[in-house]
Amino acid sequence: MNILVIAEHDNHALRPATAPTIAAARAIGGEVTLLVAGHDCAAVAQQGASLDGVARVLVADAPHYEHELAENLAALVLTLTEGRTHVLAPATTFGRNLMPRVAALLGVAQIGDVVEVCTPDTFVRPIYAGNALESVRSLDAVRVLTVRPTAFEAVARVTANAPVEAIAAGPDLALSRFVSRELTRSERPELGSARVVVSGGRGLGSAERFEAVLGPLAERLGAALGASRAAVDAGYVPNDLQVGQTGKIVAPELYVAVGISGAIQHLAGMKESRVIVAINKDAEAPIFQVADYGLVADLFQAVPELLAALERDG
Repeated sequence: MNILVIAEHDNHALRPATAPTIAAARAIGGEVTLLVAGHDCAAVAQQGASLDGVARVLVADAPHYEHELAENLAALVLTLTEGRTHVLAPATTFGRNLMPRVAALLGVAQIGDVVEVCTPDTFVRPIYAGNALESVRSLDAVRVLTVRPTAFEAVARVTANAPVEAIAAGPDLALSRFVSRELTRSERPELGSARVVVSGGRGLGSAERFEAVLGPLAERLGAALGASRAAVDAGYVPNDLQVGQTGKIVAPELYVAVGISGAIQHLAGMKESRVIVAINKDAEAPIFQVADYGLVADLFQAVPELLAALERDG
């Protein structure tokens, strides 16, 4: 097996989703090569070289790779697939944008959201919003996969670094262009990699109540804030906090769902959490079917009481 993993990064550091993707590549077996395509990204390449299981790192450094535009990256990946059996990327916005293009250029089918490797040509992925698992066997010469990062434990860093090799950049195809990016700074952990997540639903009633009720709890727990699609659609929080099938897929050690009924699309994004705590005044809410601990109560009374207990007991 000869596997190419596409690194997701910001030209300064690897994104957390890359290490679990390498773990999936190791589960397939064979030599793992990591591709770092960016601009002034030497530090990223060195980080990748220290990940356990990486045999070598290829670096394509050019200005038109700075923003990871999928059209340019897909063309580059195509030039590196000769002799490869698998091409992997994280099942993130980055990977879901890139890998269908890679598969189309290769004339093969993409297998998305892989959560388990059975054999080098057979993989498991969730279907029906995560309510069933499907085993998929690929007979393509090159298997193109996106890997759900929460399904694989991230590989560790090692002291022996893999060799780093610079490769020629492909041309700028000019099929798309970078317009702008808005960055927000937060003292809270990043939603996709947080150990604890506190999520709110439409039951909070307004954007002001969402922050006033859940903000202090998230601060006390050192948690990231998340939200249901209903809360996002209602304008309580920006859509980058959405948890669910069309938002972020999370699997923290603790997930606290407040005022969330538990639509199937939301459950698909969080039900792999290690411990789920649900607070909802509707005893029949679907969220209680997946919760480890459930409290049927008015959230506006229960959350302040929970916060007071945490403050009292330390």
